[in-house]
Amino acid sequence: MTEYENEPIPGLPGLLPPGEHIVWQGSPDWRALARTAFHTRLIAGYFAMLSAWALISSIAAGVRAPSDLIGFAMTIVVGAIGVALLHLLAWGSARTTIYTLTNRRIVMRIGMALPKCINLPLALIGAVDLTTRPDGTGDVPLTLTGQQRLGYAALWPHARPWKIATPRPMLRAVPGAADLAALIARTCLAINPHGRVATADTRAAPMPVFAEAAAA
Repeated sequence: MTEYENEPIPGLPGLLPPGEHIVWQGSPDWRALARTAFHTRLIAGYFAMLSAWALISSIAAGVRAPSDLIGFAMTIVVGAIGVALLHLLAWGSARTTIYTLTNRRIVMRIGMALPKCINLPLALIGAVDLTTRPDGTGDVPLTLTGQQRLGYAALWPHARPWKIATPRPMLRAVPGAADLAALIARTCLAINPHGRVATADTRAAPMPVFAEAAAA
């Protein structure tokens, strides 16, 4: 039994204190998570090239019996198993992840083998960014102020890629990402009225949606 098998509220480590309420809850889209975090399309393309090379090499060497194509067949089998396992990991990660936005904080319940809850008070969120994709899913990276430090390995895959020295928690592969980023920005603005909110756009590159006045 894990710490979060009997949650009083799904995705939260305990009951909400008086005055706090849930604004939004959601989880990653596992297909988008597979593509963006586990790079299933890239891995599939890699094994497709290996399979093509094995087939060409077999033909060039002269195919005399089905056994001569064993290298080609093994490459396809290994590639299919590998991609299937990555999809399974993405599905498991999405199924065990719940992002919660309240009027005071963002809670990330993450982890398959070792579930944990990460509390991010809205008062410590200095910036909210957005990256969207044509299917409507996207990523919402968060920049924290102060001395708080979160380990990249502990956050992955719920961390902005390549920000290893300064990890940034990220709501990853969420459906309706543009609407969610705008909602988080408005909720942060209620906590920090000196912040600045930008209109959520749809683009592949990260764009700021909310920033503290001092960071503008």
